Amino acid sequence: MIRTTLLHGAATALIVLLTSCGGGYQSFYTITPDGMTPTRAGVGIGVGPVNLAEYIDRPNLVVAEGPNQLGVADDHRWAGDLSGNIARVVSTNLGRKFGTGNVHSYPWSRDDGIRWQITLDIRQLHGGADGHALIEAGWRVFALPGRRIISSGTFVDREPLENDGYPALVAAESRLISRLSETIAARLKY
Repeated sequence: MIRTTLLHGAATALIVLLTSCGGGYQSFYTITPDGMTPTRAGVGIGVGPVNLAEYIDRPNLVVAEGPNQLGVADDHRWAGDLSGNIARVVSTNLGRKFGTGNVHSYPWSRDDGIRWQITLDIRQLHGGADGHALIEAGWRVFALPGRRIISSGTFVDREPLENDGYPALVAAESRLISRLSETIAARLKY
């Protein structure tokens, strides 16, 4: 009885301390790459820079609340820089697709050994009021050295959320980034 009371009191004190130190509990999220595929040395791929639309270039997740209206989640944030996270995930996805571990996220120190540079312009990436995540991204592939454009396009897609909530939103956004990576990979010649 006394032990249970002490544990309950300690747990209550911890909750009070945590909520008073930062205004409440916050959740942090990251876009994740496709499954696991063994990689080897191979073709060099560099991804970046990744430019984000101003409305998503922030630490908080963004959700459409209606036509022409967006909401910013106070306690649901990206775990780090979103553009850097997207660059790492796209480079990882492309590396796994081509079976290469020679992948780089912008900025890299030298172009030596990099065959392709992919730049991204993420124009939209948010949750919709209709229970979908959506993306619109422009992309360009440059052949290195020389930075000659060899392919470009615009990728627009939607993905239904499997459940309600921010974890489901980020999982859907990860699937959209995966399909963006597949679209780019299909345009590359190895």
